[in-house]
Amino acid sequence: MNFLSQLTGCFALPCAENPTVAMVEAAYQHHGLDWRYINCEVGPDKLADAVLGARAMGWQGFNCSLPNKVEVIQYLDGLGESAKIIGAVNCAVRRDDQLIGENTDGKGFLESLKEKVDPAGKSLVMFGAGGAARAIGVETALAGLTKITVVNRSVDRGQELATLLSEKTLAHVEFVEWNGEYSIPEGTDIVVNSTSIGLFPDVEARLALNMDSVTANMLVADVIPNPPRTILVREAEQKGCAVIDGLGMLVNQGVIGIKYWTGIDVDPSVMRSKLEEIFAG
Repeated sequence: MNFLSQLTGCFALPCAENPTVAMVEAAYQHHGLDWRYINCEVGPDKLADAVLGARAMGWQGFNCSLPNKVEVIQYLDGLGESAKIIGAVNCAVRRDDQLIGENTDGKGFLESLKEKVDPAGKSLVMFGAGGAARAIGVETALAGLTKITVVNRSVDRGQELATLLSEKTLAHVEFVEWNGEYSIPEGTDIVVNSTSIGLFPDVEARLALNMDSVTANMLVADVIPNPPRTILVREAEQKGCAVIDGLGMLVNQGVIGIKYWTGIDVDPSVMRSKLEEIFAG
C-alpha cells in the first residue's frame, strides 16, 4: 500500500474531521484505490524531519499548508513552473527519486474558471494579495489573461504582487489601493474575491464592493469554501452573473494533486459531494 500524507502546521482537527482529508479519502474509496491520505500536524521546526521521513518511507507526495508552503522549498529537489514563480508549494510529488514542489491552488482555480470561460484575452479584477491571490494571478496570467487589477488594502503587499505578475508574466498588471467601496471598471470580464472575507464563522462579512458596478456579463468567483454560497456568490447570481464558488477551486486542486500522485483522473463530483456534506453540517 502507498501512503500519502498531508504535512501541515495549522490543521489541528482530527484526521477524520479534516475536510481535505475526507475529500481525498472519498475519491480513493470511490475509485477503489489502495491509497491513504493521512493528516499530520507538522510545524516549521519539524518540517525537515518530516520531509526526510516521507522520502525514507517512499511516499508518493504530500500537501503542505501554511506556514510550511515557503519553508518546505529548501527541502525539495526542484519546483514546477508556476510554483517557482509563486514562490510557494502546497503539493510535493515524487518523480523518480526526487520530490518536486508544485502549487495546485491556482491550477484548481483555473480549472474551475475554464469550465465557465476561457481566460485567454480576458481582464480580471482580484481582491486580495495573499497566497491565494498570488497563485490565481500567476496561473490565469500563464493561461493568457491579458489584464489583472490587484485590489488590496495593504499598499506594500498589493504592489509586491502586481510587480511579481508584471515581471514574471505577459499580463498587463496594475495595483489599486482598496480604500472604501470599490467599483468594478467597465469592460472587466472576471471578478475574484481571494480574501478570507465571508469565511466561516464570519459568514455575514461583506466585501467592500459596489454591487451596482457588477454587470451580468461578468463572471464572479469566490475562493471561500465554507460556506460555498457566500454573500458575494448569492448577490452576483441575482445580478445574472455566472459564478464560481470556493468548492470548485478546492476540489480541482485535489483532483490535480491525486493525478500527480497516482496517475488517475478521479471523479470531482465525489469530492464535491463529500465537502457539501461536511459544510452542510
